[in-house]
Amino acid sequence: MEPVVALTGVEKRYPNGTRALAPVDLAIGQGEFLTLLGPSGCGKTTLLNLVAGLVAPSGGELRWWGGDFAATGGAGRRLGFVFQAPTLMPWARVEANVRLPLDLAGVPRVAATEAARGALSQVGLAEVGRHFPRELSGGMQMRVSIARALVTTPDLMLMDEPFGALDEFTRQRLDDELAALWQARGLTVVFVTHSIYEAVFLSTRVAVMGAGPGRVIAEVAIDEPFPRGDEFRVSTAFARHCQRLSAMIASAGAGTGAIGTAVSEAR
Repeated sequence: MEPVVALTGVEKRYPNGTRALAPVDLAIGQGEFLTLLGPSGCGKTTLLNLVAGLVAPSGGELRWWGGDFAATGGAGRRLGFVFQAPTLMPWARVEANVRLPLDLAGVPRVAATEAARGALSQVGLAEVGRHFPRELSGGMQMRVSIARALVTTPDLMLMDEPFGALDEFTRQRLDDELAALWQARGLTVVFVTHSIYEAVFLSTRVAVMGAGPGRVIAEVAIDEPFPRGDEFRVSTAFARHCQRLSAMIASAGAGTGAIGTAVSEAR
């Protein structure tokens, strides 16, 4: 099957000379939950922005569903993006915040409102549509942000460390909800995080990244069944995956020889 997104030799250098990404080869398959994992400064967000079409590569090629970026946007080829912060309009009610992408697209108000309410229901917030963002907790605001991404019925969801600012209890609950939503909707997800534990819990595959410049040093399958719950978080399998990824990230900061060892172990 054609990858949802394929990157071949993709690199990014900014006008000031900063080399953000070394050449990256990566294929994202239909229905995957792929996590980009690594320390700050390793190019995770840059790579996600390239996949989103928000920035252009300095070299290499990106293909979306076998075509260029113009291939996106139609049925079966829609993108959704969830940022690190909820980025909600404070003066607008929750329902209007979720409806915004449809309003901008010129969707009739009745249909857009119905879709916004449906998206809020999917994230468990059916009762808060008339609230303002300031009346919600941080976790609820992030769920509104996810609903806003869902309202356009995306096929590929891109998420830039959406739960990083939340407390651990809220983060775990939202991880549970996101995993269930991914399965229920049949989404393809590319997820950025610094958390090894979050990566192992959510992912079907983890791309481990190292810095200087940013590059993918290993790809690791998390071949554990879904749904995953609290029992998985305390299992020996979970601990084994976490230890393996931790060792790879440590190797990434120890020099090129150690990186070669990490890649060999991943294979």
